[in-house]
Amino acid sequence: MTSDALSKDIQDKFGGELHFFDASAPIVSAESIDYACAFTGDRYGKGTGDYINCPLTKEEYYAFVDELLNAERAHLHEFEKGEIFEGCMPIEVMASRGKDTLRFGTLKPVGLFGEDGKRPYAVLQLRKENETGTAYNLVGFQTNLKFPEQKRVFSMFPALKNAEFLRYGVMHRNTYLHAPSVLSADFSVTNKRNLFFAGQITGVEGYVESAASGLMAAIAIADELAGKPRRVFPKETVCGALQAHISTPCKDFQPMNANFGILAPLPTRIKDKKERYAALSRRAIERIKSISEE
Repeated sequence: MTSDALSKDIQDKFGGELHFFDASAPIVSAESIDYACAFTGDRYGKGTGDYINCPLTKEEYYAFVDELLNAERAHLHEFEKGEIFEGCMPIEVMASRGKDTLRFGTLKPVGLFGEDGKRPYAVLQLRKENETGTAYNLVGFQTNLKFPEQKRVFSMFPALKNAEFLRYGVMHRNTYLHAPSVLSADFSVTNKRNLFFAGQITGVEGYVESAASGLMAAIAIADELAGKPRRVFPKETVCGALQAHISTPCKDFQPMNANFGILAPLPTRIKDKKERYAALSRRAIERIKSISEE
């Protein structure tokens, strides 16, 4: 929604840290991953072992590619098409270049070995989306498939057969800052504390989230004018979780909407999803009530 002139001015002032499209891979709940069908480890054992690897057999791989190629895609507006495809290739477009393309790209198994010491035929890697490890990103799975199709096709990975999708992949025009390198949790610019950003340009996604970012920025400004420390909401609340998302260092920063996966985890694990969500909601409301009473 930012005008071309304002976008250019912001881009010039922040060293080109402005993104003009949103090509995000799906995110799944860590608790919904079937770890019996996955293994942890980095390629060639280099790294800290944070990746969760979801292998496919030869038969599973070709069945997945067939369904991926036949899946229904979301409609793109004309003004979105050029920018998105230049910036990031959807997984289904890569697959259309040949059935083995993904095995030599996004799903390449080179340097990865399962519990049996053997290299799988193909591997999807999952990467932590937040510090607490409650959410994982499907690496390289930017997609333009419709949401129900994403769940159907991506759940073909045995490790994701019961996956709970916290956010589906999206590809559309969006202007946003690389917020962790520009903004503080109160939505002010880190080296210019009297300048604030709010709305989707900060890396929150959605109407309610954008409105909330404006309210949080306004609260910080009101605190400053009253001579109080600028307020940052606790991570047990959606507001605080979004503040943490836009300000926590992250090389591969992507916009985020409100979802249960970004909230700080409960001290005790609750397996039932409805009960877990209810407990997270109660805790968030209690925190907000406590803040409002101060």
